Amino acid sequence: MRCSIRSRGSCAPKSSAQAGDALAKRRSAAHSGEDRLIARYFKPIARHPGALGLVDDAASFTPPPGHDLVLTADAIVGGVHFFADDPADAIARKALRVNLSDLVAKGAKPAGFLVSLALPKSAGDSWLKAFARGLKADAERYECPLLGGDTVRTPGPLMVSVAAFGTLPEGAMVRRTGARIGDRVFVTGTIGDAALGLKLRDTASKRWKLSPKMRKHLATRYLVPEPRSALATAVRNHATAAMDVSDGLAGDLAKLCRASGIAAEIEVGCVPLSPAARAALAADPKLIETIFGGGDDYEIVCTVRPTAIDTFQAAAEAAGVPVTEIGRIVRGSGADFLRPDGKPIKFARASFSHF
Repeated sequence: MRCSIRSRGSCAPKSSAQAGDALAKRRSAAHSGEDRLIARYFKPIARHPGALGLVDDAASFTPPPGHDLVLTADAIVGGVHFFADDPADAIARKALRVNLSDLVAKGAKPAGFLVSLALPKSAGDSWLKAFARGLKADAERYECPLLGGDTVRTPGPLMVSVAAFGTLPEGAMVRRTGARIGDRVFVTGTIGDAALGLKLRDTASKRWKLSPKMRKHLATRYLVPEPRSALATAVRNHATAAMDVSDGLAGDLAKLCRASGIAAEIEVGCVPLSPAARAALAADPKLIETIFGGGDDYEIVCTVRPTAIDTFQAAAEAAGVPVTEIGRIVRGSGADFLRPDGKPIKFARASFSHF
């Protein structure tokens, strides 16, 4: 019976070419689709020796002598943090940059990251190619190499989770708990642009009567945040407390105040706004809620002792990062945003929250 089966071809002798093809297929089958995906799109990015070519179960990293590791993790989810039709390379950049912003607030220098992807079937080869291109560009730009991660299939939505780590001298991490009465409050860049950029998709935004340039500015600020990495050393050397503004300046500053056991008084007129944000606010004063509580700024809010203000501002200028003094730390609790008449603004929602 075995000979009769062989005579029909299933066990027939094969030529050397046929045998070679069969061997190649078996070797290919031994590598899962995930293995091939990683090798094709992410192995070329993972050039740090600790990544081990992305062929092991983990990576290794040794911090420089006398340095601590600072760890952070953030996930972004389709339909929550980005739109399904956003460019794949922009999604990659956003996923990494929101983590880099946390490192800046701690005064740390980027050292590496892990990325985990939950991919729906709609994220095919062209999407992955663009995603990997954006990830590679920012990994090189911010000197933060890919060391590993994970990929899984999901029915949706798409999710990108990044765990990043940085280094700084031992014991030098800037925490939320260090603000003291008399400190001055500073913020980088401009506030509210990203939250307004998200609202551009609402038809109501047409009433703002913004120029195309202004609309592009707001849209870009939402799509791809700009981490203030160049400011990390200045934050570490001069800030008493710091955090990144991810959920809204009003709510995030209140979190810092709670951690430090103090209060903040902020002059609303001193908070830096872009020309686009000012134009939108002039057209619709109710947008003040969005500007101060909408989130996605990824700027840095920090407190600085009065004696360190000049050196902090000089360091920020040398780093090319704009900083603005917006208020002071006082006795009490919470963060009050004061109008020119001295009355505090009552926000319906001081910050974005998932829960």
